[in-house]
Amino acid sequence: MSAKPDPSRLPCSPLDDVAGLRYFPRMLAKIRLHARGQLWEELHANLGKGSDGTCTAFLHVSYEDLKARVLEGGTDLEILSWCQEHGRPLNDTDKLVWSGFYAKLGWNDHHTAMLEKRKAEAGISHRDDIQTMGHFIDVDEGRSE
Repeated sequence: MSAKPDPSRLPCSPLDDVAGLRYFPRMLAKIRLHARGQLWEELHANLGKGSDGTCTAFLHVSYEDLKARVLEGGTDLEILSWCQEHGRPLNDTDKLVWSGFYAKLGWNDHHTAMLEKRKAEAGISHRDDIQTMGHFIDVDEGRSE
């Protein structure tokens, strides 16, 4: 695990949701914190990539367009509405599928090797209770043990 981050420089949990869409609030919080020069440096490299890129692709909006919209201001819900107007509308099933995908990311899937690598780098390979990327991130950022 890297040096414990200052909680004020961290976005919310990747498992938080807005209107049933997990991860979305975290992506927006990272954009806002970065724009203010307050985002934990370890998160800079993946801005617009990784889960950010997967989420924006799911929404059918570009990360750069989303970033510009976030920096104009507004609530997470307002920005999600903008995404649905400029990308694709989401129904409850779409949100369920995305949120189920994200909640289990790293558990017996294409991200398992990455999860194991990150756990090893953090010195917690022995933690069999950490089975998803979301849980790892919450542990790594100090939100859970």
